[in-house]
Amino acid sequence: MKAVFSALALSLLAFAAQAQTRPALTDTIVVRLPNQAVMTLQVRDAQQLRQLPQYHLDSLVARLGTYIQRADAAAKTAPTDKVTLEFFPNQDQPGQGLPEEIKVTTYKNKPGQRPYGPSNKVEVLLEKKFGVVVNTDRKTNDTPRAPATRPDRQANRDSVREKRFAEKASGTDLVFDFGLNALVNRGGPAAAPRNNDIDLRPWGSRYVNIGMTYHQRLGGKHSPLNLLVGPEFAFNNYMLEGNNKWVNQNGYTYVTPETNGRQYQKTKLATSAINLPLMLQLNFRDQHFQRTFTLGAGGFVGYRLGSWTKLKYFENGNTYKDKDHGSYNLQDWQYGLQGTIGYGELTLFAKYNLNKLFHDGQGPQAQTLAFGVRITGF
Repeated sequence: MKAVFSALALSLLAFAAQAQTRPALTDTIVVRLPNQAVMTLQVRDAQQLRQLPQYHLDSLVARLGTYIQRADAAAKTAPTDKVTLEFFPNQDQPGQGLPEEIKVTTYKNKPGQRPYGPSNKVEVLLEKKFGVVVNTDRKTNDTPRAPATRPDRQANRDSVREKRFAEKASGTDLVFDFGLNALVNRGGPAAAPRNNDIDLRPWGSRYVNIGMTYHQRLGGKHSPLNLLVGPEFAFNNYMLEGNNKWVNQNGYTYVTPETNGRQYQKTKLATSAINLPLMLQLNFRDQHFQRTFTLGAGGFVGYRLGSWTKLKYFENGNTYKDKDHGSYNLQDWQYGLQGTIGYGELTLFAKYNLNKLFHDGQGPQAQTLAFGVRITGF
């Protein structure tokens, strides 16, 4: 061992001579000994390398063996998983150039914490300048353990996910829906002019929903079935195609073309509502407990909070926006069916109102269908 460290010292001095000609950097020196032990040294500059011989590493290793044994014995009876002992070799034997201070910290893994890796780790600090890290495995008579294989690491990740999935039976997620509106099952009374002539602009008739969903698992700890409930704020936008506008006149709401020559850029009817959905959802996972396929179905009930029309047009070199709030003979209460389907991080939704959009005989008789993309859990 003394011959090994003598050769190490000569190599380090040669490394120091080369380091003088280049900028000061933090270098890591890894020493692999014939008995498969590994020693790692970190130095900041060449000056630290030239100081290494004064520590007499050959005699230091012998002392470390004694210090580590004492730290390991203390760890077995300690109430914590981490034990640190301090030694002062220079005070015990002054004048021999020994380190001023050595700290030995022993960590012990909890039973079942990791299925692989070293069961004990020792860190040694010399005067807070040089560090030596030694990994040992007491369970195999100090025989180095082979590195963890990829299947071992995957099995460990699967175990962590399975435990997290089993323990998390309930929770709350923020939900954001973005999609489009369509009017289906259209028809209307003869008293309301042009009720059947509603043509919505596809990409302008948007649906936005923001909600907070509480989910509760039903069944055992591996059951895929969940109950979902939570308040939502929904915004429906019905934008007309062409140069038409929404009109509320003589107790009727209908669509009519503009006759005074004004050209509309946008003309729409918009509503806001608070809804309470109730759904059952199946969340399936693969063998690694990663979410795969989801399928949900249920219903909702809600109440209209407000409604308004908005006209946007360009006239005499200026852009105007006319906004008018009112009930527009819209139904206050609404109810319907909704469903979701997804794979991985992508989820699609559809929502169908069973009630008519307007009161009977007071507006176009149609029902709302909204569909689009759902983002959950951000």
